[in-house]
Amino acid sequence: MVTISRFAPSPTGFLHLGHVYSASLAWQAARESGGKFLLRLEDIDQTRCRPEFEEAIYEDLRWLGLDWDPPLRRQSDHFDDYAALLEKLNDRDLIYPCFCTRKEISAEINRSNSAPHGPEGPVYPGICRDMTESERQARFARGEAYALRLNMVNAIAAVELSKLQFQEVGKGYIQCDPAPFGDIVLARKETPTSYHLAVTFDDAIQGVNHVVRGQDLFASTHIHRLLQALLDLPTPTYFHHGLISDAKGRRLSKRDKDATIKSLRDYGYQPEEVRKMVDYG
Repeated sequence: MVTISRFAPSPTGFLHLGHVYSASLAWQAARESGGKFLLRLEDIDQTRCRPEFEEAIYEDLRWLGLDWDPPLRRQSDHFDDYAALLEKLNDRDLIYPCFCTRKEISAEINRSNSAPHGPEGPVYPGICRDMTESERQARFARGEAYALRLNMVNAIAAVELSKLQFQEVGKGYIQCDPAPFGDIVLARKETPTSYHLAVTFDDAIQGVNHVVRGQDLFASTHIHRLLQALLDLPTPTYFHHGLISDAKGRRLSKRDKDATIKSLRDYGYQPEEVRKMVDYG
């Protein structure tokens, strides 16, 4: 099979060794099959994304010899596409506006003393789920901030849950269980999409058939598979690789300046030395 893979960093900081590992595995899978390796910029957070980080992504990948196939995709260029998806979900009563602040949600969770925890933390307790349409419109009219949440109960009822699976390389087919996530956020008033919605649509529209990403995103794939079913999108094969850690065993992040590709390059390392740090030849 010809592999179409992608690397999808957010330009909110410099790439580190963990990014190199993920990008190189995806690049290798594509090149060995005669397929395509795509680059996508997940820049939906316009307050944190900066041009210098975007330029550094290009520079680091070229320096490492990881070439990509056109076209490059920026999520910020496609907010209208994500809005259309939300309209489809809204027409099927699968999303609803939530006007709760984080403080209000936390207070409700503390009051209930029994809020379950999902893969992304405490599960939203559904405060706004059954709000009347008139109250919703009144709060919209007042200009209140809101999030658009997936109605998980309705979403699960709309699919054949027993057939909701995805293929994980080396593990076979995984049965999905999105319910523990609860009513996740798919967009906000000031940010017209979420990671979950955007990445699911982008993989489909770009024809990605092999997703390579870190083990920390394995749980999220249950949500992405649900969204694929709800939006009638294809399901790629997944490979969730282990995470690169520092000498103390801590997972690398963009705050780890000594592990960024820029800093390693400034220290005088050569591309082949950096590739060997993540066992990539």
